[in-house]
Order: sequence, then C-alpha cells, then structure tokens
Amino acid sequence: MLEAIMRKAKYKIAIYIRLSKEDEDRRIDESESITNQKALLLDYVEKLGSDYELIDTYVDPGYTGTNFNRPDFRRMIKDIEIGKINMVITKDLSRLGRDYIETGEYVEKWFPEKKVRYVSVNDGVDTFAHNNGNNDIAPFKAILNDMYSKDLSKKIKSAFATMQTQGKWLGGTVPLGYRRDPEDKNHLIIQEDEAKIVRKIFDMAIAGNRLCDIKKYLNDNEISTLKQLRSSQATFWENKSIKNILKNEVYIGNTIQNKYSRISYKNRKLRPNPKEEWRIVENTHEAIIDKKTFDNIQKMVIVQSYGRNEKKHDFLLDGLLFCYECNHTIGFRSQNRGTSKNTPYMICNNYRRNSSLGLCTSHGFNYLKLEESVLETIRNLFQDIDSKKIELNYQANKTTYDYAKMLKKLEIEVDLIHDKFDKMYMDKLDNKISEEIYLRLSNKLKREIQEKNELYEELNRERLNAEEDNDKELEKVIQTFLNLEKPSSELMRVIVHKILIHQDKQVDIIFNFKKLNNLI
Repeated sequence: MLEAIMRKAKYKIAIYIRLSKEDEDRRIDESESITNQKALLLDYVEKLGSDYELIDTYVDPGYTGTNFNRPDFRRMIKDIEIGKINMVITKDLSRLGRDYIETGEYVEKWFPEKKVRYVSVNDGVDTFAHNNGNNDIAPFKAILNDMYSKDLSKKIKSAFATMQTQGKWLGGTVPLGYRRDPEDKNHLIIQEDEAKIVRKIFDMAIAGNRLCDIKKYLNDNEISTLKQLRSSQATFWENKSIKNILKNEVYIGNTIQNKYSRISYKNRKLRPNPKEEWRIVENTHEAIIDKKTFDNIQKMVIVQSYGRNEKKHDFLLDGLLFCYECNHTIGFRSQNRGTSKNTPYMICNNYRRNSSLGLCTSHGFNYLKLEESVLETIRNLFQDIDSKKIELNYQANKTTYDYAKMLKKLEIEVDLIHDKFDKMYMDKLDNKISEEIYLRLSNKLKREIQEKNELYEELNRERLNAEEDNDKELEKVIQTFLNLEKPSSELMRVIVHKILIHQDKQVDIIFNFKKLNNLI
C-alpha cells in the first residue's frame, strides 16, 4: 500500500481552455464558456485514476483560434519542453486551435516528438489510444474548424463594414471629450469634463496661439491628458497630441473608420488602407466644435506644422534633421560664449523640451559644419553620377512602380501556395505522398510564404514612404543642384527625405530618390 502511495503518476496533465472574444460577444453556446470548459475537463480528469495527476490549468480568454501566440498556450509549451507536462486535454480540437495546418503540426508531429499524449474529450480523440477511429478523422475536423474561422471572419468583416457605413463607432480608444453611450456602445456621447479641455484647445488655436503655447498652458495648469484621465498614466501634453485633436473630425460629429485592416484572418497585423477606402459618415454624434471653427483652423499654419518657434535665421536643412536615438526633430540654438558666439548649434527637441526627464541627449554640435558636410556629400555623389554616366534606370524599361498591382500579385501568390499546402496535406492523409516528402515540401512552402510576406511588407513600406523614382526628374534635379552655388531649401526638400543625427556625430542622409540611397 505504501508503494502505491509513493508511486508517481504516469501522466502529468495540463488542461487547456480557450474562448475567443467573438465567442464571448456572440454567446452562441454557454458550454463553450471558460467556467463550463473547466468543469467538463476537471470532471474528466477526476475519473482517470491514480496514474493521472493534474499539474496545471492553462486559460486564454479572448484569443482567436488562428493565433497560436497566446500567453498561456506558450506557457504550456514551455512546461512541456522542460518535462513538467506529458499530457494535454482540451474540450475539443477547436479549443486547441482553428488553423488546421498548425493544429495538425502540434497533434500529429510536435506532441508525438515530445511524447505528449493529447486528448480532445468531445471529439473522442486520444493520440495514445490504438485503433481509435476518431484519431483518423481528427484532421478533417481540424479542416472544418479552420473553415469555420474563415467563414466567421468574413461574416464579422461584413457586419463591421455595414455598421461602419451606418456610422456606428467601432473604434478602440474613445477620443478625448467623448464616451460610449451606456444604452448603445456603438454611439458616442459627450463627456463634459473632458469636452471642456477640447474646447479650450480649439479656443486657444483660433485665437492665434501656437502649439507650443497651448502645450505650455495645459502642462503649467496641470490639465490631464487622455492617458492620465483614462488609465492614470503619468504623461504630459505634446505638440503632436494637440495637433491630432485639432485635425480630428470626430469633434464636428463625423466618424472616420476603416483606416486600417488586417492582412487576413490568420495574420493579425494591421496595414493602412488607401484614403478612398476610408468610411466617413457625417453627423453621427453630437459635435463639440462647430464646423466653421474647425474648417478655419484647418487653414492655419498651426495644423500644417508642429508650431516651431519663429526663427531669426532660415537654415537650409531646417525640417530635415531628426535625432537618430529618439526620432524627434532637431532644432537650433545659438552659442553665446567664447569665440563661437552666435554660431548655430543643433539640439534634439525632445531633450530640449524634457531635459529633466532624461529622455534623450543634447546632440549639440556645430550646424554650419554639418550643412557644409551634407552639401559636399551630395555634390560629390551627383558629380560622380554625372561624370561616370551611371545608369539610373537599373530596372529595365521600368520608370514607375505600380505598388497596388505588385501587392495584389503577392497576395494571389501566397493564396496559391496555401492552396498547394492544402492539397499536399490531403495527399499525405490519403498516403499519396510520404511523411518525409511532406515535411520537405511543407518546409519549402513555409519559406516561400515567409519570403513573400517579407517582400509584401517591404513593398508596402515603400508605397507608404514614397512614389517610385522618376528618372527624368532625378536627372533634372542633379543638373539643377550642380549648376547652383548653393541650393535653396525647397530644392533640398525635393532631394532629401530626412537626415539622421547620431549622438556620436555620425550623419545618415536618406534621399527621396531610392536609387540615390542605393548608391551612397
């Protein structure tokens, strides 16, 4: 009897529970709830006997089944890897995951490699049970779960599109000055204590105050920011946050949505949508600011720039300089001591505004030397191009780049690879190809998908950052620059996208013409 008591359990069990936000919102089946899943699994474990010991319960509420990067799921995987767990139990296969390829990878490959027994209670699946017919049909159930997710994604997307065209609020953080209507969560109503702050910002703007003046007033009077009001975060007002308020049409009663969309139901990354796809509905809620005031402010310099202080001097590179360490703009100050009196020096604006917070360093060194160095670098590059007649059009017969077509082409190619994956997986189930061939080909297809996704992201970044180079325009710019003793600030903005200043005085020039970036 003592031997029986001291005997260690053969199976160390993890019960895994998942409920997506969509399931929670729709309440389609009370048995799917976290509470009922847990009760079912605990009851199942209790009946297993002395060879079985429950080690831990892993719960992921609000996570879709197509996403395997869930906190408790990853914790369970780590516990399996260190030998803490050797048996996993879920209510059904869909709780483990709804992406049939990745679910199959775990059930048919990863768990067996780790000698982990997997049980899906309602599906009757037990990977250690021999001659279990339910194990054979498990892959088909996984496919059905995947199809369910895809279909559900389409239905949700369609429902959201309908609600957006009706002007329903589906956004995340509610803008300062508003709150969700307690009787209709998709409708905004005015939050009066916050609305007073919004009105004050617009009143100061229309009276001619600069962003820096408004910011100083708000911070000096300890007026709370959105994050301070909603989540008690210690933040302070910035020019950018004030400018965003002044440009936001929500304050005249309009709702603008669909600015971003997910790549697919399996890829949760967001990508920006072109402006023509935005869904703009007017007069969806009570306005805080009248339209005439709002329209007048949109014509003012205050929303066209970050409200930089008026300067005694116009610097050639002003507006092009950015701090490499924190990505804020670089401003100017005069050196008022010694032989360098009145010499302009650069300073990181983030450091200047918040030096007491230690958010960055000064980056304070001689501007005139920088300007001279930048002009010399560009002139040498352009002279080299001109003298050696470097072929700028290195993409034969291609002077424009149709990003929309290229991105669509990549999407189609990825879909085709997924179709190949599906067909190959079915061939493996039908024993038309061996496990070895399947693994080799699946790894190859995964690499192709990864490469195309990386190319997609790269092209999309390029599309957002700049249009494709026009060779004739570039040649004209080069000749114009070389013919001038000193270029104008307007010409510099045509040539240069930004100049990154490192604390150690290294300088990176990023051109608007990508071909120049390839040559420098």
